[in-house]
Amino acid sequence: MDLERFALVLEGGGMRGVFSAGVLDVFLEQGLLFRHVAGVSAGACHACSYLSGQHGRAFDISVDYLHDRHYMGAYSLLTSGDLFNVRFVYDRIPNELNLYDYDAYARLRPDFTAVVTNCRTGKAEYPVIEDMRRDLNWVRASASLPYVSRMVPIGGGQYLDGGLTDPIPLRHMQERGFRCVAVLTRPADYRKKEGGNLLAPLRYPTHPALARALRDRPELYNSQVEYVLSQERSGSAFVLRPQQAFGIERIEKDASKLRGVYELGRTEALRRLPELLEFLQ
Repeated sequence: MDLERFALVLEGGGMRGVFSAGVLDVFLEQGLLFRHVAGVSAGACHACSYLSGQHGRAFDISVDYLHDRHYMGAYSLLTSGDLFNVRFVYDRIPNELNLYDYDAYARLRPDFTAVVTNCRTGKAEYPVIEDMRRDLNWVRASASLPYVSRMVPIGGGQYLDGGLTDPIPLRHMQERGFRCVAVLTRPADYRKKEGGNLLAPLRYPTHPALARALRDRPELYNSQVEYVLSQERSGSAFVLRPQQAFGIERIEKDASKLRGVYELGRTEALRRLPELLEFLQ
């Protein structure tokens, strides 16, 4: 199937992203390999294994190291400044523990964007990951949660989680001319409550635009959800999402719960597969 006219959009959501990992494994089983992909935060991380064709790897990484203090948690935050330990996640895992297939990624030559937030401007940017070894810091930046991650310095700029400024980059990929398949990690009726992130100006006093982006995040997210719904209703986009909320934390350490969410992603992808194949004609 020729997917060159289509793009895949992957929302983030921390550990909720194992839902997307389940969807992506079904895509690999069905031979649905989108070259044009925009991933945000956890969505960007899971896209890496999808684009190298490594079935099951995204889920394995999500659960295999849950109780290793060097992977994530208070110990990592206190000793490294990041909730998810950078060396462990972006070096030891892909190069020692669960090897990443850099050659497969290079052969595919995907058009893969990891959405990031520029901390100076408070705006989204869309770098393309041409070489996974060289450009991996963009994926790290996309998944660097505010408050519990250091800003990621790249090319003279500083970056954090792309979910702050373009959590569902459907419009961005449509403006590039693609018909889009979007994988979300929240049910259709979810909306963020406004009024949060009141501490942002105190946490980022030298980055006022970033603080404003944090303040405005609920309004932005909710407006993007409404846009996605409008595109879905009109048939302009195909959307896969959970049918109901699943009871896991953003930073979840119960592997059995994560396995359940992964299976929900698989089940939903298989249930909607005939509709998806029709959309892709």
